Amino acid sequence: MLKKIRRDTIIDKSENKMHFKILKGGNTMAEQKKMVEAITSMDEDFSRWYTDVVKNANLIDYSSVRGCMIIRPYGYAIWENIQAIMDKRFKETGHENVYMPLFIPESLLQKEKDHVEGFAPEVAWVTHGGSEKLSERLCVRPTSETLFCEHYSHIIKSYRDLPKLYNQWCSVVRWEKTTRPFLRSLEFLWQEGHTMHETAREAIEETHRMLDVYASVCEEALAMPVLKGRKTEKEKFAGAVDTYTIEAMMHDGKALQSGTSHYFGDGFARAFDIQFAGRDNKLAYPPYQTSWGVSTRMIGAIIMTHGDNDGLVLPPAVAPIQVVVVPIAQHKEGVLEKAAELTQRIQKVCRVKMDDSDSTPGWKFAEYEMKGVPLRLELGPKDIANNQCVLVRRDNRQKYFVPLDELESKIPELLQELHDALFHKALENRERRTWSAATLEELKGLADAQNGFIKAMWCGSLECELALKEQAGVTSRCIPAQQEKVGEGCVCCGKPAHEMVVWGKAY
Repeated sequence: MLKKIRRDTIIDKSENKMHFKILKGGNTMAEQKKMVEAITSMDEDFSRWYTDVVKNANLIDYSSVRGCMIIRPYGYAIWENIQAIMDKRFKETGHENVYMPLFIPESLLQKEKDHVEGFAPEVAWVTHGGSEKLSERLCVRPTSETLFCEHYSHIIKSYRDLPKLYNQWCSVVRWEKTTRPFLRSLEFLWQEGHTMHETAREAIEETHRMLDVYASVCEEALAMPVLKGRKTEKEKFAGAVDTYTIEAMMHDGKALQSGTSHYFGDGFARAFDIQFAGRDNKLAYPPYQTSWGVSTRMIGAIIMTHGDNDGLVLPPAVAPIQVVVVPIAQHKEGVLEKAAELTQRIQKVCRVKMDDSDSTPGWKFAEYEMKGVPLRLELGPKDIANNQCVLVRRDNRQKYFVPLDELESKIPELLQELHDALFHKALENRERRTWSAATLEELKGLADAQNGFIKAMWCGSLECELALKEQAGVTSRCIPAQQEKVGEGCVCCGKPAHEMVVWGKAY
């Protein structure tokens, strides 16, 4: 399939590699339609489009281990920017970073029954050290609740030791059957917060506070609107009293769980015999615990929320390069020098790169559009003569002719406009794909027609939740904090229902 990209460039995609060929001469294809096979159209095959973008934007490479990915510098730079934004928010709310071991003894993992049963199918085990069989198997951490609890049992002795507000940046391993870059892999990068509190009220407040932090990062940094709500008993985290989630809608209408925050009550504390002397000096108080985490799947969410048929479209806050400077006719006197001068100037207000390679401007345009760079700055001899340049937005290709002495104010303005446009486009997609259903037949009809969020009442029974998955192919995404009454009874069985649930198909 051929797709238009730039008038002087075609890209030949074969064997998962991109080859750029510049079309020259008289009566050539470039002078006629100038078409290109770059990436699969998202309307033709959304899954293949996603894989094409991930590879062609140089975000990852595949490793020799099934289900594991090599995160390349550009992909890792996106994660670093997400990490920096979130880490700042965590520290502003009083959290400290720590690091726990990679391995968990089997006996330690077994201490919390529901927790170990929930993770058992995904656990990778180490059974040998060198050539010798270990006396006890070691689990490669799928999450670190048990390690934190063991540590807390050593250091929490009094109410004066609380709260403990810890966070960890690390990788975890979950032995998934089906994998996809960033969305689901055997090993992935993430952060996991683990906190202990004197009272249940404080722990519940922490659970909601950190969910709000996740939601604000998604909306203010990733330009991604999210639904906040509580998970059903079936979908909650193993060992949690309550699990809260932020759910984002991708371009194709499917949901992506983008972050979770869990309230554990005192279950883990009792299992690990964690006690502290209370304000009455009696040693009989287990602390109350929370856990919360997000992962590199947020990069997948960015791709599937904002990307288009030319590649990535990155929100400015996390884009490794916010502005790329492309000299036009750079062989002419003074062009490169002026471009370098501007690059030096504007680095005070943005992350900027100048591309002075010998590739054609069209090749450069295509490359940085594929990488999702928010703004392109074009500068040629005529621009210099007129003391101006051209700024081009990645999302809509709109051009702005900007006086050179106004760049420091215009670039931040355009970056904010681009962020706002991405957010509202994603929000419009979610609103356009959200419906209500009062009956099972109505819900099934909506789910069969296209992907999206379906609001429907639910009686709370596991049987009805499983029936909706089997008959309509949807799962419960969340019980929204803001409730609506969209019917008289449960959408599945018709019995009295007091909670509205958002249902949908998900990654």
